[in-house]
Amino acid sequence: MANHEEVFKKVISHAKEYGYIFQSSEIYDGLSAVYDYGQNGAELKKNIREYWWQAMVQLNDNIVGIDAAIFMHPTTWKASGHVDAFNDPMIDNKDSKKRYRADVLVEDYVAKIEAKIDKEVTKAAKRFGDAFDKAQFVSTNPRVVGYQEKADGILKRLGKSLENEDLADVKALIEELEIACPLSGSKNWTDVKQFNLMFGTKLGSTAESAMDLYLRPETAQGIFVNFLNVQKTGRMKIPFGIAQTGKAFRNEIVARQFIFRMREFEQMEMQYFIKPGSQKEWYETWKEKRMKWHLSLGMGPENYRFHDHEKLAHYADAACDIEFKFPFGFKELEGIHSRTDFDLGNHEEYSGKKLQYFDPEENKSYVPYVLETSIGLDRMFLAIFSNALQEEQLENNTTRTVLKLPAVLAPTKAAVLPLLKRDGLPEVAQKLVDDLKWDFNIAYDEKDAVGRRYRRQDAVGTPICVTVDHQTLEDQTVTIRHRDTMEQQRVKMDEVKDIIAKEVEMKEWLKRI
Repeated sequence: MANHEEVFKKVISHAKEYGYIFQSSEIYDGLSAVYDYGQNGAELKKNIREYWWQAMVQLNDNIVGIDAAIFMHPTTWKASGHVDAFNDPMIDNKDSKKRYRADVLVEDYVAKIEAKIDKEVTKAAKRFGDAFDKAQFVSTNPRVVGYQEKADGILKRLGKSLENEDLADVKALIEELEIACPLSGSKNWTDVKQFNLMFGTKLGSTAESAMDLYLRPETAQGIFVNFLNVQKTGRMKIPFGIAQTGKAFRNEIVARQFIFRMREFEQMEMQYFIKPGSQKEWYETWKEKRMKWHLSLGMGPENYRFHDHEKLAHYADAACDIEFKFPFGFKELEGIHSRTDFDLGNHEEYSGKKLQYFDPEENKSYVPYVLETSIGLDRMFLAIFSNALQEEQLENNTTRTVLKLPAVLAPTKAAVLPLLKRDGLPEVAQKLVDDLKWDFNIAYDEKDAVGRRYRRQDAVGTPICVTVDHQTLEDQTVTIRHRDTMEQQRVKMDEVKDIIAKEVEMKEWLKRI
């Protein structure tokens, strides 16, 4: 367990040291669970957003994008169920005065059981070597089977209690499992209560006339209330999708694990409007499409898994998560939900306006069903960043810290380095920078020995370094060095642009989908 924590600590300190993520308003001791993206973080975040947008909007001729406001009419949140049902079960520890999400305490307990299973599997794999059959071991080893049954039983009971809003049983479960406060070790708990996660605010110039508003807790509702506007102005035929990226706000009880769970975060959502009755096929289609998008970034299929929801939201008839292996274990990265006609049906009821689609093939109007894909941009950032950060042992007994970001997403695509600060080399290097910067984000660095400059670019995640030396002056060739392999090759200066493009351009990567 400690090992995972060490890895995670390194991720957080590296993110700060290399201009990716800072604590918000740090000079005033920061604000809990709010973070700022630094100069490199802003670029990486923009590139992830763009990679999602191009795959979703540009490459699908029946999906369009919108950008809805953060403020919405308050009745929106009544219709969506957020006013009544957007709650987390919370529990306070009487001794440490700390507040926790009751379900997260139980899930963390189960994660420890899963860690024990992993330990048994690792031990057995060592013992049996190549003859090891993981699937058979997991399904037959009595100790592992026992652990698995215990874990499944706990999650099933938790899911049922939450579904039935039996908060007393959630507390009973915490007590039966003897879960202690992580901070104080105390098992002295209050009752479990529901806590609404929406941030309230006011709109209006005077206290008397001000209207109670909420900061949106999700971006999806902006899509639903604009369903007809987009459908009519875009002359869209079902099935079609509306995509959107933007900020959302949740007053999380326990915001932690760095940018994994924040109070202000960004979502990338797409709502796909379909014919009622076709949701099963579309659910499978979008599960497959979204997984392909993730795998195109090359972070390894072993780091992803589907997890079907035990407890379905009040609007869903099927739901699963794509989970990613973060430094703290497999956790939700993206949700795929079959939302039926809950949203449009409710908005129709609350607004008194018809939100229906006239289907020319069926010659009738109906409220479409919705299939949703929803991914947290900040979580995607954390998945990419934590997966990329590696320490490598080199042949000469040194180690290098390298951030192996997918080249398509790297903040800086290439660094141009003059070997020395004299003999006209900086001038030639600068000219190359001026030529490349129209197409790519380029860094220029002339300080320190070239080896140290390579290390610096490795740590910040730059995929390619281009070195200008004395030979360049004679024959117009430069050395290109690749971050991941550290291989170097001599190429003509006028070929550099094409070499970088081949490695970093979005279209080259999106073709893998």
